[in-house]
Amino acid sequence: MSSTRPVHEADGTAVTPATIAEELSEEGYAKTLTHRQVTMIAIGGAIGVGLFMGAGGRLASVGPALIGSYALGGVLAFFLMRAIGELIMYRRTSGSLVSYAGEFYGAKGAFLAGWAYFINWGLTGIAELIAIGLYVQNLLPHLHWFLTSLIALVLLVTANLISVKVFGELEFWASVIKVVAIVGFLLVGTVLVLISAKIGGHEAGLHNMTAVNGSVFPHGVAAMIFVLSGVVFAYNGIEIIGITAGEMKDARTEVPRAIRAVIVRIVVFYVGSVLLLALLLPSDQYKAGVSPFVTVFQQLGIGWMGTAMTLVVTTAAFSSTNSGLYSIGRVFRTMAHHGHAPQWLTRMNARLVPYASILAIAVFYLVGLVVAFLVTGGKGSGSLAFDLAMETAAIGVLGSWAAIFFSVIALRRLKGREASELPMPGGIPAAVISLLAILGIVVLIAFNTATLEDGSTFPMGLWTVASIPMFGVLLVIGWQIVKRRCPERQVPEFYIREAEDEDRAVREFAAQQGA
Repeated sequence: MSSTRPVHEADGTAVTPATIAEELSEEGYAKTLTHRQVTMIAIGGAIGVGLFMGAGGRLASVGPALIGSYALGGVLAFFLMRAIGELIMYRRTSGSLVSYAGEFYGAKGAFLAGWAYFINWGLTGIAELIAIGLYVQNLLPHLHWFLTSLIALVLLVTANLISVKVFGELEFWASVIKVVAIVGFLLVGTVLVLISAKIGGHEAGLHNMTAVNGSVFPHGVAAMIFVLSGVVFAYNGIEIIGITAGEMKDARTEVPRAIRAVIVRIVVFYVGSVLLLALLLPSDQYKAGVSPFVTVFQQLGIGWMGTAMTLVVTTAAFSSTNSGLYSIGRVFRTMAHHGHAPQWLTRMNARLVPYASILAIAVFYLVGLVVAFLVTGGKGSGSLAFDLAMETAAIGVLGSWAAIFFSVIALRRLKGREASELPMPGGIPAAVISLLAILGIVVLIAFNTATLEDGSTFPMGLWTVASIPMFGVLLVIGWQIVKRRCPERQVPEFYIREAEDEDRAVREFAAQQGA
């Protein structure tokens, strides 16, 4: 078939091999994401159910000291974002942590990083699809969560398959809803505190910080430390900006701006929101499984606002799953290029979307939803399945973050601070400290428990930590299978260096269109 056959973007614009080269990323993606989309994707990826839903139970179990937990988590998130920024400004790629791990640590490094990221977003996606179903079921009790989760999955896959522009717009507006909701709450909450408003028989103000057991640490300092595993998981998703780098129109300009903006806004949103929640009501007024924002508005007697916040929480879960499907689809394709996944996952459609990897992940999500449905007998709420998936996904999250810090360490040792236009503050020592923090969080996960509907507790953390050896065995077996096809140290063949990218990009594009 002729290589001049044109394709069209969602707006009908014709794209041909003669014009695609300058708009093609290293991996053959179209560079279409704009500054506003990149910034909101980065912000939206990190603002999800961890804040909108998880903060309530953590406030109840930790008290106002949770502010310190989110601040500590924000410090690790800051260094993670700067580490990502250093790597991106060294070399832009949609393969993100897999590409960097492959360059600095060889095929084995890429293999481990890629499958850690798969565990992360594979299980997170399942959990958040379940969450979408549960949220809708709260509003429409007769609509089973499983059906709603399936509908959400179909919508997400469709949006991701059309084009990256559609994904970018969908994620932009979903993120806008979340950000507007948080900003609105920050403004309303500040006014309520300033006027000492009556909220459900309690007066908003500084005294609520010590209203329970007369202390900011009503359950002890240890509680603030033990909750760090859940708090850090709430920041999951900020690394997505590393995946979008290959599809930005102007990564050199957009990445530094987006990273600086995202760090400030996320910390303000998280720490600011938790601070206001602690000032508005005594911490024992919040409950696990109930959005703290909904609790505040319900105690204010504004029931419709509680419904509105439930819709926002649903949007947050939808947005986060959307970002996850996008990112793991790109990473999965990179893994296939490395030889760490089946080669058919490298296929792209006429709009330069990696449809094969996206559909593969969608099938994984579908299987996960079916398993969750069967585990609950088709009648349960699915909350335990949600909690288990989220906790297990935390192992993948921490593994992915560790891969990023290890890559920065290797970059500094091999090429020095000058290799990137956006070096991470603290360099290697900061990366090592961050890795030690991640190791500590893995230990803390073992102490997490879940409260079942009958009031009993389930040692969820122990089950999660026990899954680490299982993942380890699977990774060892997997590596033995694929290592024969992979050189021990490699720079993947599909990297298109700036000095020679035009001819190769045209050939790749023409080959894809003729396939």
